[in-house]
Amino acid sequence: MASPGNPLIRAWHAVWRPTPASLRLLALLGVLGNAGIVATGGAVRVTKSGLGCPDWPRCSGDSLIPTHNPEHHALNMTIEFGNRMLTFVVLAIGFAVFVAALRLRPRRKDLVRLAFAQPMSVVAQAVIGGIVVLTDLHPAAVSLHFLVSPALLVFCVALWVRAGEGDAPPRPLVPAGLHRLSLALTAACGVVLVAGTVVTGTGPHAGDAKSRRWGFDIEDVARVHGALAWITVALTVALLVWAFRGADIPPAFRRRAVELLVLELLQGAVGYIQYFTGVPAPLVVLHMLGSVLMWITALRLVLATRDRGPVAAPEPAAPAREAQPA
Repeated sequence: MASPGNPLIRAWHAVWRPTPASLRLLALLGVLGNAGIVATGGAVRVTKSGLGCPDWPRCSGDSLIPTHNPEHHALNMTIEFGNRMLTFVVLAIGFAVFVAALRLRPRRKDLVRLAFAQPMSVVAQAVIGGIVVLTDLHPAAVSLHFLVSPALLVFCVALWVRAGEGDAPPRPLVPAGLHRLSLALTAACGVVLVAGTVVTGTGPHAGDAKSRRWGFDIEDVARVHGALAWITVALTVALLVWAFRGADIPPAFRRRAVELLVLELLQGAVGYIQYFTGVPAPLVVLHMLGSVLMWITALRLVLATRDRGPVAAPEPAAPAREAQPA
């Protein structure tokens, strides 16, 4: 008989008999999975493995797994296939989160909606990934494929935070102006992400030797991207000054703001280093991962501007029915 300490049994209980804490842990796994798939997607690009699996949904010809192909190196096929497999892992986490949200008692409709968006978004990402392959890595398709992950992270991060709080009406914790500034800052982070995809779609890491690139001048798009990043840093500094000079600002909000500024400065350092060193592959992957971490922190900053009260106590289990005499 399986022990309750068995990891598989604990995982089953987390999905089928969820608590707010276990649902929050599953939501965190969704956040980590989507951050990880961005990093592996970056590895696909910089190793020129974007067409390592030249077909979709199969990898090559009639095979679902990598097979010998004289036009594609075995390592490239393995890297691309590994990225595809990670998509299925993230999809499985998404379905587990959705089932857990449905099974949670008392059921919370907003958590169910946030959880439902996760597997559906991963399916959409898989379809877009197929379009990327079938269009031979067109930069527009590649950019959209990347941007699905930040969009999905909106639901993942919101679920992660909401699972740890109650359903009371939102109570503002910061002045309205500071809340609006946090929204503007998050929007600026989103614009920087979009601009970054244009830089990547113009630069040397196309994902495959025969892939199309945008016809922009790389220095021009890099300058635009850098200018947008500095605007974002300026907004963050303004928000930090307000947060630390204002009265009764929650410590959690201040921590998120500090974390965001640190990530932005690190991102800037990596960006300038890769620009002046010829865009080395490892720094590209690191920069892509940093952009997603920055986005997650910006979302958490916005969610730290309000409070929804404590989590409701779980519903008591129904009493066992007494056996009827024969």
